[in-house]
Amino acid sequence: MLSGPSARILAGLVLGLVAGALLAGSAAAPVVAGVAKPVGGLWLDSLTMTVVPLVFSLLVTGVMRAAEQAAGGRLAARALGWFAVLLLAAASVGAAATALLLQLAPLPAAAAALPAAVSGPGPAVPAASDWLGSIVPTNPVRAAAENAMVPLVVFALLFGLAANGIEPGPRAALVQVFTGVAQTMLRIVGWVLWVAPLGVFALAIGVGLVLGGGAAGVLAHYVAVIVGSALASIALAYVAAALLGRISPLAFARAALPAQVIAVSTQSSLASLPAMVAAAPALRVRDEAAGVVLPLAVSLFRATTAAANVAVATYLAAVHGVALGPATLGLGAVVAATVSVAAVGLPAQVSFFAVIAPVCLAMGVPVTLLPLLLAIETVPDIFRTLGNVTADLAVLRIAGARHPGRDRRTRPSPEV
Repeated sequence: MLSGPSARILAGLVLGLVAGALLAGSAAAPVVAGVAKPVGGLWLDSLTMTVVPLVFSLLVTGVMRAAEQAAGGRLAARALGWFAVLLLAAASVGAAATALLLQLAPLPAAAAALPAAVSGPGPAVPAASDWLGSIVPTNPVRAAAENAMVPLVVFALLFGLAANGIEPGPRAALVQVFTGVAQTMLRIVGWVLWVAPLGVFALAIGVGLVLGGGAAGVLAHYVAVIVGSALASIALAYVAAALLGRISPLAFARAALPAQVIAVSTQSSLASLPAMVAAAPALRVRDEAAGVVLPLAVSLFRATTAAANVAVATYLAAVHGVALGPATLGLGAVVAATVSVAAVGLPAQVSFFAVIAPVCLAMGVPVTLLPLLLAIETVPDIFRTLGNVTADLAVLRIAGARHPGRDRRTRPSPEV
């Protein structure tokens, strides 16, 4: 299942962990650590420098595109409204599920040494009393310079919404400018990821030197927790389809199964789109509605991605000993739901860092361990795609099916 860049990055992780474990305690260990740490840090900084311009430009163009779609018809607007509601719900479920799983299955003891192995300062999080006042940036440039993601995301949302209402000429020019910025940042990210095996190798050596063989147990624990949070998000999609879409879970499961099989085998929501369209009759949704809702969902709606992203940030907070209260978890869920729109069309390796780093920064969690987690993203990504496709079909049923409020001649009863 692994091929190309993913296989090379994973190989860099494994080789670095093994080399560090073998060198642990030897006379050469300090010398190796002295070389590997700045190399890994330089690579991580090269990746981090693209986050603010990339996320801002992608959010602006994403919001403008969504607003334009909403203006195109009631069904599109209704679908976008449900996207927003379910994205927030899924991200909140992801945060809550991760916190619960970490209570039921605490971090392995070796995880306590991870922050020292890959050091890096965490961003500051406003106190609870200052939280509301920090949402709107007094100076967006300063917010960008300080990696203050919450006010920056708010500014990007307002900017995109306002830009969509200006005259067509300037609006098109803005789209071109921010599309160009995003493409330029993606090109830089591509260069950085080209040397990712070396950067991950250097970071992994430090982990191997400190943790030895315990690193494998920590990574396995991480995968299990993130998969658990994704499964919680998938369960939410079934509940939403049943309660809001008025369809029995069994009927929904039967209709969704073919698309889910393709999602698991391809790890691509786009590749699953034909099977999702074919599921419309089984969901009692008209083909015309499926033709509107599903392309929008594949482009803009990534419910399980948002849940898994806030789960990653929550897990890293536990590793770094960052205490997360309900307000901070809620903040992370909002940011995760919002920036998931920025993942449109991005390769998995790029989107992993581009949409999780803002969530970490918003929650005051260091991002230094993200490159190591990128190397083992293949298994969680299967469940991300599975959940996204399931949520897409749930929204199709909710937004596309007839309801009494829209068609009083038909009063559907729950389907079996």
